[in-house]
Amino acid sequence: MRAPLMLVATMLLAGCMIGPDYKRPTAPIAVSYKELAGWEPAAPQDARDRGSWWSIYHDPLLDQLERQIDISNYTLKQAEANYRNAQAIVQEAQAQLFPVLSGTGNFQRTGIGGGSHGIVSTGNSVAVSGSSGFVGNQYTLEGIGSWDLDVWGEIRRQIASDVDLAQYSAAEVADARLSAQAALATDYFNLRAQDSLASVLESNVKQFADALRITQNEYHAGYVARGDVLTAQTELQTTQAQLTAVGVARAQYEHAIAVLIGKPPAELSIGPGALPNDVPVMPPSLPATLLQRRPDIAAAERQMAAENELIGVAIAAFFPQVNLSGFYGYTSPLVGNLISLPNRIWALGAAFNAPIFEGGAQIAAVVAARANYDAAVANYRQTVLTAFQQVEDELAALRILAEEKRQQDIAVKSAQDNVAFALNEYKAGTVIYTTVLTDQELELSDEITDVTVQQSRMVASVALVEALGGGWRSDELPATGTIRSPDFYLPANVFGTKSAGN
Repeated sequence: MRAPLMLVATMLLAGCMIGPDYKRPTAPIAVSYKELAGWEPAAPQDARDRGSWWSIYHDPLLDQLERQIDISNYTLKQAEANYRNAQAIVQEAQAQLFPVLSGTGNFQRTGIGGGSHGIVSTGNSVAVSGSSGFVGNQYTLEGIGSWDLDVWGEIRRQIASDVDLAQYSAAEVADARLSAQAALATDYFNLRAQDSLASVLESNVKQFADALRITQNEYHAGYVARGDVLTAQTELQTTQAQLTAVGVARAQYEHAIAVLIGKPPAELSIGPGALPNDVPVMPPSLPATLLQRRPDIAAAERQMAAENELIGVAIAAFFPQVNLSGFYGYTSPLVGNLISLPNRIWALGAAFNAPIFEGGAQIAAVVAARANYDAAVANYRQTVLTAFQQVEDELAALRILAEEKRQQDIAVKSAQDNVAFALNEYKAGTVIYTTVLTDQELELSDEITDVTVQQSRMVASVALVEALGGGWRSDELPATGTIRSPDFYLPANVFGTKSAGN
């Protein structure tokens, strides 16, 4: 048996990896961000530890809600389950590198009548029946093995592809987490915008109620017509209706937050608050670092690598597939001396299967594998471009909205002064109530716009953090050597726990 074993060792040592080795394709990367030129954020937050990126807003309630994403968000749990499945697929593929061994045991009792003549097969032995008939037992115990030799690297390429896809799945987990975190922060600031809008409307309701009281006094004194009272009353009721309508949007944002943290909407109540006055900004690093910060870019890159390995799998199918097989065991008509040297049986063999003619099917498989790789490259580059677009969009939004907010604050102050001045003139009888009403409506409109602009700034701040990848880095992906069956390993830096059952 020494010669076959030496042959196997030689073949394995000489085994090669058919197909192209992966090299990351280039991506379109700018030298700097266009929209960042000449703009200094008013409240930059360049925290080195960006894991809890929402801490830049210094909101304890937001922090409490965000931390529940890892515990209860079901979209994230689905992504984590997909990753565990990818780990198991890697384990299955790795098992193909090893021999397959199995054990069999068999008992057979055979009988043939005395008038019959022939050959009776009993397990691994043959008996010839005679005129006296035949009845006998046969016991067999065997170990059977087979081994598909990965001479051309087909199995190893498939393993490498499955590992890349497991890393892709891990990046998808990070992307799902970041998306859920950003969605929660966005909903939270939209909810706070409704609270701020409610405060504006409540202030104006009080102001319109005061105006109605003044016009009623003026009417009873005979200084103004009843039309002024009706106009003031209409304005008050319209604003009260606007205030009531704010509750609808606020309730919807609150319900959305509850679902994101895995709770029924009935179990979450968020008290009133206000939009922050300051808008913290996480400043971007050089554009090239975005490739390491965005989980969707990392996922697209790992998908490229997986498709590249599958080209090698398709090419290896052109070459002969080599298989070793054999068995070793014992057979005997008596169980008492079954395991003994005279009853030994064994066999050792080798086989190969080489394609000769397949009608071009295998050539088409290689072409398809290369096309899938080219599609993955295009998807990777498009993902990179989209990421840069999102960063540029949010930088532009933050820069422009900051200027708009400055201008809107001036407009609100002017509108408030106009209302006070017009109301004093109305009391003095120098202007009609329509003048007061016009200024009041303009003030309310400016104050609502001011809240809306601040809301857009906070949402853009969250969107910029998401576009920059939050606190994630590509080196958090599980290393190739650590991807194995989820029963043995569950990386804590991906899920925050080694328990797969939570």
